[in-house]
Amino acid sequence: MPETAGHTPYLETAEELNAALAEIIKWEKEQNQLMIWDRITRLPFKLFDKLTPKFIHEKLGKLLDELGGYIQNGGNYLVAGRKVGVLMETGSRAAGGTGKGPYPLAVMDNAARQLTMSSRNVATAQGATTGFGGLFTLAADIPAILGLSLKVIQEIGLCYGYNPTDKAERIFAVKVMQFASADIVGKRTILKELNLQAGGDGDITAGTQAAVSRIQGWREVITVYRDNWGWKKMLQAVPVAGMFFGAYINRKALEDVAEAARMLYRKRRIIARLAEMG
Repeated sequence: MPETAGHTPYLETAEELNAALAEIIKWEKEQNQLMIWDRITRLPFKLFDKLTPKFIHEKLGKLLDELGGYIQNGGNYLVAGRKVGVLMETGSRAAGGTGKGPYPLAVMDNAARQLTMSSRNVATAQGATTGFGGLFTLAADIPAILGLSLKVIQEIGLCYGYNPTDKAERIFAVKVMQFASADIVGKRTILKELNLQAGGDGDITAGTQAAVSRIQGWREVITVYRDNWGWKKMLQAVPVAGMFFGAYINRKALEDVAEAARMLYRKRRIIARLAEMG
């Protein structure tokens, strides 16, 4: 689904693309304003970590292996592009287009929002189901939300023309997931790694090649995800009442991941189109 430079008419003017890019940069600056409350909510996890049964720790270790497998060969988390392709074609025709790419940003954005809503609803139901059983069903919830996160990131990537069958794109998907849960310093570091910082050219090649050689980075993803949930997951561990906390927590986690995916893939596509225009 990637676009071919120099062979298609430009779908937005340079002014429109720069305006859209300015909106994303504004969003990035807002992400840097990590609230004190967010810092506080990560602290109690050390206590939660000590109380967590061994089988949940083992599940987290297995997740690390699965994440490594996804990066290397796609594994069970790799999504098919057919569903997204149909959604893009339908959206294009509804907007008066031919149903064929390259698609305008508005069509890409609309498809990404639809996928976000669908995944958010699934995550909400998943959190309520696992939250009902308390602590012991957390072992099922953590891999489920991780899988849903990777799924929606890949689907949104496809909306903007980036195919997860490419290994570099799978690494990018993991970095998006990491970005969604990172603190201020982490977000800045990830943007720089992916050449998406201010003035970056959006070429992810060097950043992803360096990242794949550091398996510690994938362990970091699991750790950041875990720490970010902190006391929230402790609330979900309460039987029955946990279903309400679980539904909200998972819904919010999926929304954050999807928002990060929309913004970062959109930024790459805008930078690419501006480069095509010279």
